[in-house]
Amino acid sequence: MSTIRDAIVVDATPEEVWRVVSDPRNLPRWSRHIKAILAAPDRELEAGDSYRLELRFLGVSAEVRAEVKELDRPRFSEVALSGPIDGIVRTHVRPIGAGRARLEHEVEYRFPGGALGKVAARAVRLMGATLMLRRGLRAQKETVEHP
Repeated sequence: MSTIRDAIVVDATPEEVWRVVSDPRNLPRWSRHIKAILAAPDRELEAGDSYRLELRFLGVSAEVRAEVKELDRPRFSEVALSGPIDGIVRTHVRPIGAGRARLEHEVEYRFPGGALGKVAARAVRLMGATLMLRRGLRAQKETVEHP
């Protein structure tokens, strides 16, 4: 598995950050590769919940299943991904002073075999996985600070 990590300081409380970043319906706002969220619960997520998302890379669409493995609101979540990309997404929200929080994501991922997996792995390498994560964090910060 490959692992990428990044963090950003957000001018908001951990609770305010959590309210935004823990809602999977916001994911398409932060990544141009996430085209839609399918079948997400219409409430706050709980451990054991799952949802699906539609990814699009280089004109190819694929469905990924996400399952909430662990949740400690408003501090931590672990979501497992399965499908054409398998992985774990860990999100930490830590207070760093009055009205500020540090938002961190750690993503472990791999692409299972097959032609689609090879295309996706090549695309992620070319596009820069860390850069994609950094752009997503910046977009999350913007969403929280300027709703």
